[in-house]
Amino acid sequence: MDYLPIFLDLKQQHCLVIGGGSVATRKSKLLLKAQATVTVVSPEITDALKELVQQGQISWVQSLFSPTQINDQRLVIAATDDEKINQAVHEVAQQKNILTNLTDNPDGSDFIFASVLDRSPIIVAVSSGGESPVLARNLRARLETLIPPAYSKLGELMGKYRGAVKQKFGELRQRRQFWDTVLSGPVADHVMAGREGIAEQILQQQLADESETVETGEVFLVGAGPGDPELLTFKALRLMQQADIVFYDRLVSKEILALARKEAELVYVGKQRAWHAVRQEEINNLLLEHAKQGKRVLRLKGGDPFIFGRGGEEIDTLAENNIPFQVVPGITAASGCASYAGIPLTHRDYAQSCIFVTGQLKEGELNLNWSVLVKPKQTVVVYMGLAGLSQLSQKLQEHGMPADMPAALVQQGTTENQKVWLSTIDELPELAEREKPIAPTLLIIGEVTKLHDKLAWFKSG
Repeated sequence: MDYLPIFLDLKQQHCLVIGGGSVATRKSKLLLKAQATVTVVSPEITDALKELVQQGQISWVQSLFSPTQINDQRLVIAATDDEKINQAVHEVAQQKNILTNLTDNPDGSDFIFASVLDRSPIIVAVSSGGESPVLARNLRARLETLIPPAYSKLGELMGKYRGAVKQKFGELRQRRQFWDTVLSGPVADHVMAGREGIAEQILQQQLADESETVETGEVFLVGAGPGDPELLTFKALRLMQQADIVFYDRLVSKEILALARKEAELVYVGKQRAWHAVRQEEINNLLLEHAKQGKRVLRLKGGDPFIFGRGGEEIDTLAENNIPFQVVPGITAASGCASYAGIPLTHRDYAQSCIFVTGQLKEGELNLNWSVLVKPKQTVVVYMGLAGLSQLSQKLQEHGMPADMPAALVQQGTTENQKVWLSTIDELPELAEREKPIAPTLLIIGEVTKLHDKLAWFKSG
């Protein structure tokens, strides 16, 4: 990263603003929010700054900039409309090791300002590194909707009891699990509803509880979707931030993994055709073993864990051993990849039903209900079908599917590597031999694939 994001304690610290226009006004008000002692230097200042002077909130030196004005300030902001003056300010401050910001000149500044979401004591700062302040403000505006003002009260409450929690729970993991329980339970719910008194009473009761139930482990079975990180659900993101250890599959991208809690241990347990990093029985036992140790275990699976994801097998082992678990559905590949390829799985003119099947071979054979798959006005989506593509094409035609039935292959759908090939069921094997698509590739069979050229909206890198 180009900049280190830090938060400075400016309470009662002297800060100097050179300039008296609208930019200087905004910077001065921001420094005041941080409880800094602000002095503005400029022959003229805005009415808003004059009002702050009259209220005694800032000091005003009514003069042009002079190097003698920079001495022992914590930081200096050069906010004039004269680049030469701003540069002179920076040179003087640099000689005295004082941090300086030059407005509209990130390359010449020691630090840059972020776009700030203030939920004190919770502060969120978003920066584009000076490349696009408008984009940073846009992102901050989105965060406004995700982080309601009540988080301020929640932060204050947690700060109030931080010492008591540290005294009761000697280990960091115990303290984190306690706070995770608080944040995902009735305490947070009451704070968000404006009932801080009730929330505090419940927090006190939980802190006084001698059972220390926070040692109980739990497993989160989370669907990571087909690849695009923005397709994750809010609940998936929240649980990913609570995990002590993450067991993830081959189809989970590094961008999605990066959203897990930074301190969490990452363990690869992916499987692919003819090679298993860790067998299914071992995965089941790993989830069980770590949950019994009191950990919060995240099982992160591509797509949806209950659609060809063996999620049912994994939580079955947990249920037999009375281990708490949660299941978070993800956008399955059929839905996600078809949408990004501009192929509606159902359409009033082309398909009134849709069926999902797996194309994995068992002992070299495909064992599917062929008569069901060849029904008219139906879309068939085949997961993991590359290896058996020739056999699939042959069997469908033997059971009555027209050789010219439209079909599409969608490789690595929803990602920047997405590719879409249109063909027919008869020509699919030849297409695959020629283009050599790589996994994961989804096969969609049906008249709806003809809509791709018209409805495709997603352009991959």
